[in-house]
Amino acid sequence: MSHQAASIIATTDGGPISVAVTGASGGFGRTFLAQLKRLDTMRASVLVDLDLGAASALLDDLGYPDDSWTVCGDASAVSTAVEAGRIALVDDIDLLAPDAYDVLVEATGNTRAGFTFAERAIEQGRHIVMVSKEVESLSGVYLADRAKHAGVAYLPGMGDQPANLIALLTWVRSVGLPVVAVGKSSEYDLVFDPSTGVVRQLREELHAPELGALLTLGDDRIATLDARATAVQAFKRAAAADSCEMAVVSQYSGHIPDVEAMHYPVARPDELADIYALREHGGVLGARGAADVFSMLRLPGEASFAGGEFVIVETGDAATWEMLREKGHVVSRDGRYACIFSPYHLMGVETPLSVLEAVSAHRVPAEPRQHATLAGRAVRDLPIGTELSVAGHHHEIDGVAPVLRATVDTAPDVAPFYLLDGAALARPVASGELITLQDIDGFDSRLWDAFAVGRELGA
Repeated sequence: MSHQAASIIATTDGGPISVAVTGASGGFGRTFLAQLKRLDTMRASVLVDLDLGAASALLDDLGYPDDSWTVCGDASAVSTAVEAGRIALVDDIDLLAPDAYDVLVEATGNTRAGFTFAERAIEQGRHIVMVSKEVESLSGVYLADRAKHAGVAYLPGMGDQPANLIALLTWVRSVGLPVVAVGKSSEYDLVFDPSTGVVRQLREELHAPELGALLTLGDDRIATLDARATAVQAFKRAAAADSCEMAVVSQYSGHIPDVEAMHYPVARPDELADIYALREHGGVLGARGAADVFSMLRLPGEASFAGGEFVIVETGDAATWEMLREKGHVVSRDGRYACIFSPYHLMGVETPLSVLEAVSAHRVPAEPRQHATLAGRAVRDLPIGTELSVAGHHHEIDGVAPVLRATVDTAPDVAPFYLLDGAALARPVASGELITLQDIDGFDSRLWDAFAVGRELGA
């Protein structure tokens, strides 16, 4: 969409697009609300959050005038506020009337709440931009199908890696480049200082001077990657959020990891075309079309990949790609592969693009299908009665590792990872076992039904 087109799109009545945001006081909500202040094509009309104090404080901190928003306790107050051009703050989704918004941006990160909010928006004939990847991985196929039949848009939100990678992949496919792998970098870089031998990941530091001799990918690429991984093994590099994001990418693209826990190589961006080559060509891939995540290794002062996205392609004409190599593009040593990448994701700063797309196109980028299942594998023996809950910044479950598997290779009773939230084990689960539906009590049956329906679509 051109910048000119984006600048003139609004609602059919000529006014700005009204946007409701759920989970408004979170980190994503802040970035999105900050960006909405800069736009005249759309505005926040309703913020839904359990902590109205936090939502109010956020608006105040962002410089929204005191008279631009109102805490509302009933539907009449919401209508009055929105009609007057103010933002209605509510802690009850039942107060979200269809005339109060055009597009719902779902950003709670909570599967039960997010699913409820999305279903309600579809019932009200409103478009959805889905930011909650946890909701998407579990029930996105079902929700997208419902939205399609209701004649409304259902889109993953630009600014998070799944939508950004899907957009990059769409471009790559459109120009006819054969795809070998797709992926992204993990959230936190490994920053190595050769002068001290210290490597840092966010606020954690590790003395690993051996990395100094591993900054260049050797002739034996796998040996170099293994040595790097050993050097930084004290860091936790894999996160449930990564697996969840790649599950969403899989739904819209069909790309599935070639190993369920993904490879997570410690890599520098200029090495990606060599690393994500097929094994017979010295790389890590056992199959074409894999989805994966890498940990970026860089020196202090070097630019970050910033959680960005990449697509590995087959090159074709050698002369073309040698010319592109000379221009600085990432091409493998043997010339077979190239890496096309987008080194950023800007959270809510980019999400207005999805809001505009929802209103203008009324479509999804592709019809999602449950090509992969994000499941949970016990990492230790878990006794009967163990309570499972999603916690922490990366929405992980203690004692359970997320694994991303082809749905066709996964038993139909295997429980999706985020269905486990709030459940308890009805029987012991041994270390290494996948957790099944029969293993848990207290799960949300609505979410299981939605997942099961989504799994059957297009099967």
